Amino acid sequence: MNKTLLAAAFALLLPALAAAKDAPAPLKVGDDAPIFSATADTGKTFNLEKRRGDWTVLYFYPKAGTPGCTKQACAFRDGIDAIKKTGAEVFGISRDTLKAQREFKKTHRLPFTLIADPHGEVISVYGTEGFLGYSKRWTFLVDPALKIRWIEHDVDPALDAQRVAAELKKLQAETKP
Repeated sequence: MNKTLLAAAFALLLPALAAAKDAPAPLKVGDDAPIFSATADTGKTFNLEKRRGDWTVLYFYPKAGTPGCTKQACAFRDGIDAIKKTGAEVFGISRDTLKAQREFKKTHRLPFTLIADPHGEVISVYGTEGFLGYSKRWTFLVDPALKIRWIEHDVDPALDAQRVAAELKKLQAETKP
């Protein structure tokens, strides 16, 4: 490889290496959930702080309308009653625009809130950024004190809602006096 090509490759990689070095430590169970505000599909601002006192499901997905994301959203739609019985609310987050989130919600009759994060700020804070800036498919359960109680990194889109409902029941049973 000639020196010019090597220098060009290094110049392209240097910013990525610097960003990785400065990246915050990955979130883990027991951490405070990063507080954020972002636009919900209703056009109103969603603020995680206002969820204090309630269980919250944050599921991150790459792109509205793609096969895996549609399968996951529809699984949450179909399993929403089991999740709501635990007192939790579901919020889906992706880099999609507000318009795309609204269309996705309407097309698939999703009975929960979708959050638009077109600049990837929430995705970055939660550490779910993946290929080309799209979010990885990760799910977080946040307790009423806004602590992260469960993280699923190995999400099966068809089974995520079932796993979330089961984990919520388990976590809530562990915290009862």
